[in-house]
Amino acid sequence: MSARLIATAALLACALAGCTGTAATQVSPPPTTTASAPGTAPTVLGDIPHDTAAFTEGLEIADGVLYESTGLYGQSEIRAVDPATGVVRNKTALPQELFGEGLTVVGDRIWQITWQEGVAIERDRATLAERRRVTYQGEGWGLCHDATRLVMSDGSDKLTFRDPDTFEVTGEVRVRSAAGPVAKLNELECANGSVYANVWETDTIVRIDPASGQVTATADLSGLLRPDERGGVDVLNGIAAVPGTDEFLVTGKLWPKTFRIRFAAAG
Repeated sequence: MSARLIATAALLACALAGCTGTAATQVSPPPTTTASAPGTAPTVLGDIPHDTAAFTEGLEIADGVLYESTGLYGQSEIRAVDPATGVVRNKTALPQELFGEGLTVVGDRIWQITWQEGVAIERDRATLAERRRVTYQGEGWGLCHDATRLVMSDGSDKLTFRDPDTFEVTGEVRVRSAAGPVAKLNELECANGSVYANVWETDTIVRIDPASGQVTATADLSGLLRPDERGGVDVLNGIAAVPGTDEFLVTGKLWPKTFRIRFAAAG
């Protein structure tokens, strides 16, 4: 899931009880319309350390494990992380020719997509080992699972729905706010009947009704990092709903921290 650098070469305070290093060249997608929807004010509840070498593309919690997909050619990985401490419990590297993107958990499996290679990798959740690969058309950015289908972004204003077993396309929706199309949709999280999406090159997260594509709320997370923490970091990217709560973990590419937040409706 996935903001990258335009130039070439350049997440709990307590345990869960029981929700673009070297740069790569990317063609910029169509301009994003500023989202216009009821605002939400995020409340920071805590933070944990985040690996500053992790070019975060995907983030998701399942059964007390925080799964993270990272990007960049030659550095892409899938990781199993302790959500209370940020410690990496297990990790598996992708082949050098693959640029890791979003991921999502489906039962005992994990789907991890790639940027421009058109390859989705199905993995064993317990070991992170590759089971098989399938191919798809276009770019891969973000991915989430809403219990019945996969939802995937490609950096445009489109969300594509896919079968969680075959990865075949089953439908799509265009994302709109009152101001118009909302493009550059990046990392995704399916939670509470909505899809939450990072908007690339911004500190904005939008909440989307997947039935209509309508943006139902926006959140500005620009104040998460202190000025002295912003050196060397890239964009906000990574949303993971904390199961059984109304809280989320959020982070960014090369960020020093993962934050536990709550989106509180304004007004």
